[in-house]
Amino acid sequence: MKKTLLSALISAALLSTVVAAPAFAQNVAIVNGKPVPTARVEALAQQLAKAGRPVSPEMMGQLKEEVIARELFMQEAQRQGLDANDDFKAQMELSRQAILIRELFGTFQKNNPVTDDEIKAEYDKFVAANSGKEYRARHILVEKEEQAKAIIASIKKGAKFEDIAKKQSKDPGSGANGGDLDWASPGNYVQEFSDAMVKLTKGKLMDTPVKSQFGFHVLRLDDVRDIKFPKLEEVKPQISQQLGQQKLMKFQEDLRAKAKIE
Repeated sequence: MKKTLLSALISAALLSTVVAAPAFAQNVAIVNGKPVPTARVEALAQQLAKAGRPVSPEMMGQLKEEVIARELFMQEAQRQGLDANDDFKAQMELSRQAILIRELFGTFQKNNPVTDDEIKAEYDKFVAANSGKEYRARHILVEKEEQAKAIIASIKKGAKFEDIAKKQSKDPGSGANGGDLDWASPGNYVQEFSDAMVKLTKGKLMDTPVKSQFGFHVLRLDDVRDIKFPKLEEVKPQISQQLGQQKLMKFQEDLRAKAKIE
């Protein structure tokens, strides 16, 4: 009789554990009689992961404490009636809008991914539009033409271009580097400068100064080369991001164009 009763009690205990387990798994805690669902912990973990802060198993205990604390504070705020004031309602509406808009844009990007063909087409278009030569030139910028002519004469007599640039050039960026403008395409410069530069032979100094809106330039061309582009795979992430943003912007513009706004 005792053995039968003991077996029944153990079976009942096991049954109650089995029944209670799912209910316990659904809630991380019960605060003042109100269940705090485990889903809140998972949602918070996902939120942190999206922000670039992946949650380790060791951090889950901290997240559980966080959601419990939030529930406790929320209950107290509601007890004080703070959820009924106009400021709270306005902030809730703004938050609701932000979340919905984020979901809208996320869904659009998921349903309209940038394809490899689109990325290659964009890359090819950029290469075609920017193909050609790039130049490495040096210049010395001064205010007066007479000064520029004197510098040219001095260099032709043996003075070092770089030393004069450091002492006399009005261009602080290149002047400190001996007049070096580094590699650039002609389109990076004002028209008068680029026109004169592309006419020069590699290693040659101009015989006459070049006048621009900035003053008078003493110009020397150090080198010329074909423009080099990074490989497609090296810039693929940047192109994909740019095209994705363009698609999203067009989606927004189309929505506004179709809307009736009075």
